[in-house]
Amino acid sequence: MKVKHIDHIGVAVKDLNQAAKFYTDILGIAKQEEEVVAEQKVRVAFLPITDSEVELLESTEPDGPIARFIENRGEGIQHIAFRVENIEEALEELKEKGIRLIDQHPRKGAGGARIAFIHPKETNGVLVELCERD
Repeated sequence: MKVKHIDHIGVAVKDLNQAAKFYTDILGIAKQEEEVVAEQKVRVAFLPITDSEVELLESTEPDGPIARFIENRGEGIQHIAFRVENIEEALEELKEKGIRLIDQHPRKGAGGARIAFIHPKETNGVLVELCERD
């Protein structure tokens, strides 16, 4: 598997617009367009920094994964995403090594990415996302 770099860090927030103000008004990072990923019950905004991004995640439904995360742990870092060269090959390699996956196959993520998550029990409690972008 070839990991290119950290693609983004996902931050779970209750109010995306309010949370973005710190990054835009204080740090001066431009916010890209917002996007709703209905399958994941989330509204996202990316704030690019060189070749990585901060991804703000706001739940669109009270039973969504981000809403549950905030309910259990509060707002904060929810996942770290590594950009890989070929997500199918990466998943096959992880399966061969006996690594427990949340996603057996890539799914559609925000920004047109193909994503898959590794189970946090394999990564010392960190939710790790693999991400492939064109």
